Amino acid sequence: MRGQRASRLLPPEIEEYRDARWRRENTACIETVVQAEEFIERIGFAACLTDARKPGPSLYVAVCGRRDATMPRNVQKDPESSHTWILKDEVMRRGSVYYGKLARGKAMFLAPRMIPYFRALWGVPRREEKKRLSEAALRVLRVLRKEWEMGTADLRLESSVSDRKRFTQVLDELQTAMIVVPNEVVYQPRFSYLWGLAEERFPEELATKVDRHTALREIARCFLAGAGMTVPGELARVTALTRPEAGLGNGALVEEGYAVKVAHGTYRLATLGATGSRMCVACVEKG
Repeated sequence: MRGQRASRLLPPEIEEYRDARWRRENTACIETVVQAEEFIERIGFAACLTDARKPGPSLYVAVCGRRDATMPRNVQKDPESSHTWILKDEVMRRGSVYYGKLARGKAMFLAPRMIPYFRALWGVPRREEKKRLSEAALRVLRVLRKEWEMGTADLRLESSVSDRKRFTQVLDELQTAMIVVPNEVVYQPRFSYLWGLAEERFPEELATKVDRHTALREIARCFLAGAGMTVPGELARVTALTRPEAGLGNGALVEEGYAVKVAHGTYRLATLGATGSRMCVACVEKG
């Protein structure tokens, strides 16, 4: 609902801009894994299975090719959600773009160029692992650094994290820290993920040092380039930044002339000109 309310604050030309950038058009819907990777590379980062009720670019919405795409209750029988899931598996297996659960448990795709910025904000450096990771997470990590890749059941057994719920929490913790990623999913003889180290797939990107100010600015730039305009709280909801952090990122773009501040918390790409700015101010003030 919050995503839908945010969209009502946007002028029609901004929605049309997003339609083109986020592939919310029937003539540009994603069908193949190559198209999915190209979409992620161009847009910078995207959610996997969110729909029109959540803000931001989404692979599922791009597969549907329509602005109002909504996930049905019975996703197993829905061809669009099933196809998105298949594409997610293929993208994960190929390893050209980053995939994993990031901050607040958001399953996201990252273009390689965006990895250093996300890691600067949420990643856990190796020298800080013992201080910031749980003991269970450290046990899982020790096993993976020895074996490099392992299925879910074997990893749980070898790490001695016997409780299933706790083991799932540990994997989420390690994904959020940008240390562990799912490399592949297998369905036979039983469903299982194969887990590996993120540094094995993206060594250069994860080794790149970026300061926090630069990371906030570049994540804000990436989102605004695809969105055209961002309304209060939107960037924070899409990326899991806090609102003050999102404000710092957008403010840095205003300082360099990349963005224009339209109203409190509302920013527009400077290259789009003033078209629609007064309309958006009025909408924000009414909201």
